[in-house]
Amino acid sequence: MNRLKQTEVTNAKPKRGRFVNRLLDGGGLYLQATAGKDGVNRNWVFRYELDGVRHDMGLGPLHTIGLAKAREIALELRQQIKAGIDPLASRDEAKKARRAELARAKAEQAKAMTFKQCAEMYIAAHANGWKSDVHRKQWSSTLSTYAFPIVGDLSVSDIETAHIVKAVEPIWARIPETAKRVQSRIATVMDYATARGFRTGANPARWAGHLDTLLPARGKIAKVEHHAALPFAEIPQFMAELHGKESTSARALEFVILTGVRTSEAIGATWDEIDLKGKTWTVPGERMKGGRTHRVPLSSRAVAILEAMSGNGGAHVFAGSSGQPLSNMAMLELLRGMRPGLTVHGFRSTFRDWSAEKTNFPEFICEMALAHVVGDAVVKAYKRTDVVAKRRELMKRWADYCAKPPKKPEVEAPLPKKTATVTHLRVVGAR
Repeated sequence: MNRLKQTEVTNAKPKRGRFVNRLLDGGGLYLQATAGKDGVNRNWVFRYELDGVRHDMGLGPLHTIGLAKAREIALELRQQIKAGIDPLASRDEAKKARRAELARAKAEQAKAMTFKQCAEMYIAAHANGWKSDVHRKQWSSTLSTYAFPIVGDLSVSDIETAHIVKAVEPIWARIPETAKRVQSRIATVMDYATARGFRTGANPARWAGHLDTLLPARGKIAKVEHHAALPFAEIPQFMAELHGKESTSARALEFVILTGVRTSEAIGATWDEIDLKGKTWTVPGERMKGGRTHRVPLSSRAVAILEAMSGNGGAHVFAGSSGQPLSNMAMLELLRGMRPGLTVHGFRSTFRDWSAEKTNFPEFICEMALAHVVGDAVVKAYKRTDVVAKRRELMKRWADYCAKPPKKPEVEAPLPKKTATVTHLRVVGAR
């Protein structure tokens, strides 16, 4: 017993030409020195025999368990064997018990995790990946208004279909678009809860094959409201009027119409995104609705607008007197004074109608000009080149159409003058 000295333990290593060396301390305790990639690994092993079967039981590495502690553990194991207890079996049972205890503790934690807490965890975990702070606020607002009053204080493990229906059914027909967002966000939080181990089983807020059997599809109850758009036949007249207005908002609106972009993309444009020489504007993905970088070919008139704006001295192309970018309402206010009832976004529809009826460009080219997502098969065909050359020709044609002289209103020709005719009547009295 206790054969090893501390220096032997500290310096233990395999003999020359060997991979492993076991040093016996006595009473079944060994120090095993193994040649490793980064040096010598030294671990304690307890060897014992039970019912005619030899067992090797690892006790841990030397850097964690010193010589004195290893001898103490070996003594306890010999006492177990003397009492008829298999040390390995006893350790396995202890591991199972610990795992069961952890599972119980996790289950208790899941019961304590409310939907509101889980939603807040999800928002905090994903907020940095969302495009804007507005999106985060919308998530918090919709859940706080419609979900938390019903399921906020419930454990995520206890939420069932009836709770989800109770939250969304009252607003499903009244504000269907908001109701669908609420349902979708609840479902996402519930999936997050499952992934974190806070609940098990199917998602009670899922739509396909579940809630779609209880609630009508949004498209069947929601009246689709399209953005008011100007008929493309009236674009030349409108552009002529717009060209005559001297303001930053007028140039911004003209630029939006010529490029087919969204309001936010135009007012957020910065000079480092513009390549005047190459007549290209590259909008980074973080500013695009779809999250993908969008290259916009610029017509000659669009370039001329940019050159006219280049003296504003600010980082943004379309900036107000303070140097800050235009507000979202600047172009809309201008438009209301020119054509009440129209929206800036509606000009994208005007462009799309014109491209469909007045050109023979493939549909996917026209959709790409608006930064819309197109089918997978088409994506494979255009991904290599981005078909920017074809889109450049399309946008040139659009700019030429916008610059057409407006039709003069037809003046109705005057009716020819009639020659007055006098009819003499002779009244004959009765006899």
